[in-house]
Amino acid sequence: MAYVPILGRLVGCRLYSVQFVMDYVQLWFDNDHSDRPMLNSYAWPAVITDGVRWTEGDLGWADALRSFIPQIVIATREGDREGLVIELPSGTLQINPTWDELDEIGPEIAELHGFADRHWMAWRAGEESFEHLARH
Repeated sequence: MAYVPILGRLVGCRLYSVQFVMDYVQLWFDNDHSDRPMLNSYAWPAVITDGVRWTEGDLGWADALRSFIPQIVIATREGDREGLVIELPSGTLQINPTWDELDEIGPEIAELHGFADRHWMAWRAGEESFEHLARH
């Protein structure tokens, strides 16, 4: 079996819940297996629909984010300067904080867990897909 980055394991999963927790958001997914992955995003994700980019604080951002329920993840990607990207049929979620946001969110940008095999991942500034946010 080919290696699939952990974010890629969300492909085929359904987003079934968006929970706003004081200063972060939880995205809950499920699939036909026993996986129930949850992505904690400590940086507010951008929502891109119909060419419009919504960010936290924009009127309608939360509604745009919730509108992805119950869509199936069709693709993911991650990379330096792009962060984490989750594509759904009607739009895209992007987790890619700015320098200013780093001071507010702490060391972790996002965390994904809840797979039956107990694999998990935490993304931090200066590591993995956020190398561009390394402190010098």
